[in-house]
Amino acid sequence: MTTTTAAESRFDTARQIADAVLFEGYVLYPYRASAAKNRLRWQFGVLVPPAWGPAHREHALQQTEILMEPKGEAVLTVELRFLHAQRRTVQQALNGGGFADVAELHLDDRVLVPWDEGAEERVELTVPVAELAEGEAVLPFRRPAREETEPVLGPDGRCLGRLVRRTEEVEGAVRLRTTELDGPYRVVKLTAVVENTSPWTPAATGPADRDAALPRSLVAAHLLLGLDTGSFLSMTDPPEWAKGAVASCVNRHTWPVLAGEPGRADVVLSSPIILEDHPAIAPESAGAMYDSTEIDEILALRTAALTDQEKREARGTDARAAAVIDLADSMPPEVLERLHGAVRSLREITGPDPALDLVDLGLPEPGGPGGAGGLRDPDAVFRPDTPWWDPAGADTVDPVPDHALVDGTPVGVGGRVLLRPGPRRTDAQDLFLHGRAARVEAVLHDVDGGVHLAVTVEGDPGADIRREQGRFLYFQPDEVTPLEDA
Repeated sequence: MTTTTAAESRFDTARQIADAVLFEGYVLYPYRASAAKNRLRWQFGVLVPPAWGPAHREHALQQTEILMEPKGEAVLTVELRFLHAQRRTVQQALNGGGFADVAELHLDDRVLVPWDEGAEERVELTVPVAELAEGEAVLPFRRPAREETEPVLGPDGRCLGRLVRRTEEVEGAVRLRTTELDGPYRVVKLTAVVENTSPWTPAATGPADRDAALPRSLVAAHLLLGLDTGSFLSMTDPPEWAKGAVASCVNRHTWPVLAGEPGRADVVLSSPIILEDHPAIAPESAGAMYDSTEIDEILALRTAALTDQEKREARGTDARAAAVIDLADSMPPEVLERLHGAVRSLREITGPDPALDLVDLGLPEPGGPGGAGGLRDPDAVFRPDTPWWDPAGADTVDPVPDHALVDGTPVGVGGRVLLRPGPRRTDAQDLFLHGRAARVEAVLHDVDGGVHLAVTVEGDPGADIRREQGRFLYFQPDEVTPLEDA
């Protein structure tokens, strides 16, 4: 068993996806340390010290199990990647010499604040598959504690302060073993376990809080696996003969997917975030924005609209946040326009669909008159000149109804309704409006025929502002009850 970088080129495509996993949620819009959602961090793939995990329902290990078909003298390459949290404090230079910790250090272009940075770590190894059949292979690793300082200089070169980065010791191990399975083909089950083996205990350093455990944790831990000869089997779409063996695989706190280029099965990414086989970064994406709950276009526009002071705070929070600010500020119009949207999954349906009742649609039955071979008459299928998703196909002639039927009563603009949001509502705050009276501001119809009532809540002091900005609350007809006008 040896360490190597021979699989660098093979892992290139998978590593792009792994980077998105590694830095998922690393720093969220508006990219400032002071933002509430940036105060609770490191949510994915965190392997904590064993002495701290069980009592706090966090895990010290993750296990990947996947099937592979090695050929000849196949060699397995493994790359563990994780973030090592390093605590950054800010110190200001004192007039009499020395430094003192401060909450903020103001510079011309940024405001430096204390922050936990994530340093990327890798553990690499290769091992012949045949050796794993003889017994478990274990690679322990250790990253020592260290402290580094970085001077902060002003425009004139004068020292204004310094950044102090402290990193705690972290220890772990990668364990590999294989089991040959019975079946019509030679299939091997690979078990790969990553665990935090740090001897740290909470009592040794003070309060047992998560902030104390994180610097000693493997954050966003994930594995890249590669075979030089042979292939892995998909866990989500295995061949029929392997479905039983795939079902027997136990994956704990991680999920393996095929991650090489489409058509290849020699690289696997085992990620704490569930992905599909052959995931890919959208070609329209101009760069990492670390916030997958938002759309790149929205993030770019909102980031560019931050005030100068907010941008200074973001730049001082983290180097990656500063890169996002610079990206948004320098994005050319043609790149921003490219983010506006893309359609990837449209296809033409040319054959009969067994899920449709051809008789009810007025089409010839398969094998019946005019239906030789079961093919539809292309003239019998409605084909609009432009599809519904094309803006050119928008119908601007036919008027849409200006009211909706609610319990058999027409309700239009200006009507009053009682709000009764149902259990399907995804916004929990809507439940607080249950039983409140509201006024209908608009009746909207979507392309699928759905009806939505735009309303403002009676007694809401911000109702006038909502009307001016067109920012309403939306409910469907079965979520309201008509009220008689006062």
